[in-house]
Amino acid sequence: MSVIGLIAGNGRFPLLVAQEIRKRGDSVALLALKEETDPSIEKLADSCEWISVGQFQKLIDYFHSKHATTAIMAGQVKHSRLFEGLSLDWRAIKLMGKLVNKKTDSILGAVCGELSKEGIALLPSHRYLSHLLADKGILAGPKLTKEEMGNITFGFDTAKAIAGLDIGQTVVVKDMAVVAVESIEGTDECIRRGASYAKEGVIVAKVSKPAQDFRFDVPVIGLATINTLKDCKARAIAVESGATLMIDKPDIISTANDAGITIVAL
Repeated sequence: MSVIGLIAGNGRFPLLVAQEIRKRGDSVALLALKEETDPSIEKLADSCEWISVGQFQKLIDYFHSKHATTAIMAGQVKHSRLFEGLSLDWRAIKLMGKLVNKKTDSILGAVCGELSKEGIALLPSHRYLSHLLADKGILAGPKLTKEEMGNITFGFDTAKAIAGLDIGQTVVVKDMAVVAVESIEGTDECIRRGASYAKEGVIVAKVSKPAQDFRFDVPVIGLATINTLKDCKARAIAVESGATLMIDKPDIISTANDAGITIVAL
């Protein structure tokens, strides 16, 4: 039996990872973030330490104490927390001071490097959930028209370009025009913003980055995303096959079908 460290952000993603780790006979050394993690995850862990975002040395010390030499990051940590007056420990201050910029890739890449120096190897975030990755094709909803498929392709290619700049991984389009680009607010708020401009019938594209490092980032859609699309009367969402996790997949597909929202994986 191996001890797997789990750095848990928000949402159901880390809960599912914890379940799968234990299902395979390994133990979970849970590192929970006070500002982000769902408290119910604690019952799925063999041990648990609660810390605040920015207590990096405490994270390392905890994993060492549990002899966890491999770890997984799962679940979002809001990038906006950078602007909320975080109380950083000396290790986090040192790490942040070395950054050229505070893009997501820069921050998480530095975290990954520091963990590696401490003998803690990060596994791909979807290591235990590969069965939830989107398969290529129409996954839910009605068939797309030629015009809608044109918007899907346009949105997907635009999202890839934006993702390559590490700005965001989601765009909202309508009538071959970009009406919203994801920034620090996240996917669901980007969808709402786009729909506030273009009203019903928008199409959403969510992609991985061209050089995606799946150790600390993987595109995810969940039931909350589909409900946001439903509330906004969106027409469809395109995701990247083999690179997008569909959390609670059966519920996502059922809800999308009922709402007439097409999910397509390219």
